[in-house]
Amino acid sequence: MKRILLLVLAICVICSTFAVPAQAAENSGVEDTIKALGIMTGDTNGNMNLSSYVTRAEFAKMLVMASSYKDTVEEGTGLSVFSDVKSTYWASEYIRIAVEQGWFTGYTDGTFRPGNNIKLEEAATTVLRLLGYSDSDLAGTFPAAQIAKYKALGLDNLVSKSKGALLTRQDCIYIFYNLMTAKTIDGSTYATTLGYSLTTSGELDYTALVTANLEGPYTISSSGLTLPFSTDSNVTVYKNGTKAELSDADIYDVYYYNSNLRSVYLYSNRVTGTYTAASPSVVSPTTATVAGNSYTIGTSSAAYKLSTMGEFTVGDTLTLLLGMDGSVADVVDITELTATYYGVVTGNSSESYTTESGTTSVSNTVQVACTDGVVRNLSCSSTYTVGSVIMVKYDDGETTVQKVTEKSISGTINESGTQIGSTKFANNVKIIDTDTSGNYLRIYPSRLAGYTISSSYVRWYLLDGSGNITDLILKNATGDMYSYGILTSVSEVSSGSGESISLSGKYSYIINGSSNTLNTSKILFGVETGPARFIITDGSISGMKNLTAVKVNSIGTTTLTGKNSTTYDISEYVQVYLETDNDEYSLVSLSTIADTSDYTLTAYYDNLGYATGNMIRVIVAKEK
Repeated sequence: MKRILLLVLAICVICSTFAVPAQAAENSGVEDTIKALGIMTGDTNGNMNLSSYVTRAEFAKMLVMASSYKDTVEEGTGLSVFSDVKSTYWASEYIRIAVEQGWFTGYTDGTFRPGNNIKLEEAATTVLRLLGYSDSDLAGTFPAAQIAKYKALGLDNLVSKSKGALLTRQDCIYIFYNLMTAKTIDGSTYATTLGYSLTTSGELDYTALVTANLEGPYTISSSGLTLPFSTDSNVTVYKNGTKAELSDADIYDVYYYNSNLRSVYLYSNRVTGTYTAASPSVVSPTTATVAGNSYTIGTSSAAYKLSTMGEFTVGDTLTLLLGMDGSVADVVDITELTATYYGVVTGNSSESYTTESGTTSVSNTVQVACTDGVVRNLSCSSTYTVGSVIMVKYDDGETTVQKVTEKSISGTINESGTQIGSTKFANNVKIIDTDTSGNYLRIYPSRLAGYTISSSYVRWYLLDGSGNITDLILKNATGDMYSYGILTSVSEVSSGSGESISLSGKYSYIINGSSNTLNTSKILFGVETGPARFIITDGSISGMKNLTAVKVNSIGTTTLTGKNSTTYDISEYVQVYLETDNDEYSLVSLSTIADTSDYTLTAYYDNLGYATGNMIRVIVAKEK
């Protein structure tokens, strides 16, 4: 039972399924795994008919699909091995393989009786043979010996049937799931002998099962999706990782499907901009640079389109269609669709590229950190102040860049991270936090859950037709865009006076376990040794502030309680340092210091004016 419940938790995380009763969730989790394995996939409409009894022919197919022969079978092509199994019978090939491999046997009268419902002892015998056990390896006589070994190996987990009982499809789902994690006669986990991956807890890796049987990527054309299974019922659809409907599919979405699971995965991740470079060459490109960012080319068709033989050349404005792994699945002309991005200017520069004719072009560019977390380099005749909110629109081959009037919203973000005040977030809302120096970071709604955001922390937002927020640009609301660490030594010198004053500083620090030293002239940061926040702009430290200390009373995985009885959230990027008596620091994991009886702990939080402030950024531990 424990391993099946662990499996259900994994599937819930992967698929973001809605809440269902415990028993239903348990059944659904194991069922999805058996579907992903291809052992049982339901009828033409995906109905599993779990209460139906299983025939010997159906069980023979399940055996083969649970073996290394699963990809070598075509239905109705086997030889006529038994008098009651014609070569054209749908299960003839499955029966032939199961018998040849010694998993199944016929009757002494030369029949197989494929339509007979299978009994527990028959099923137990066959799955034991899949695991390498012969009758001579068992102590006792049939069927008691077979049933005893079947139970000893845990093949009966959640199957309540006894000798002589007929098995339902529900029983078979459990038997074959249990089979995958059972031990073979030589001590191996059966699933690994078939090449399947296991998690660290010894469960089947569900994600690997799903991706191994994915078909795609494909691009939705004007004629819509092309799928090898009926879409009338029992089809599961996700778009950009969120539960969706087939009606949510749009032209030029990239899609994948898993026939066993009758599932479809849609992605509308697109990058529009100028195609400025290909690597290693435009003859046979493996990466393409568009809008200042390089993208791996994931399909041969996309590589062809971006090559010297294809329809696009360096200098063209185009749209990359990205697949689930972020690689380029397809390429379309800018005139085929429109694209609009919103973001904050992080810098201005110039960009040059050489066309296939050998002409070098130079254009002014503006760098925009867009709400999807991507920085885009955009050709633009104007320059914009760093920190300005910008809209970039591609439409019918034309590019428009213009400044957007800032506007604000305020309210408490609910605990589920789905709305601010009374205004809901759209599915896949895009959020970034920014400052006035060009620093930015993509933020997800869960990070803001439970916090109150005043209007001073919101730079701009956009509503869709339903009044939901689709894009949100914050203004120094989280502090997550900055670096945190420890100042191990500080020297600040100020000499002279008036116009002849001289300033010099030397700061040794550790960030994420790496040590370094910064020497400054004409500027002092006014800090002391100890944990601090570091602002890094254009690769250099431009600001430092000390964090606030609190002695730790107890600590968990996401929160801790101080000696002052206040509870603090722990940053998911928290740095934990073990301090020696020689004032040396080594970076360790949070789990290392979980037993507070072994350490004196001091936590440091960012009491620096953020809306989501008092977040623990650094923890220093000393052995007692």
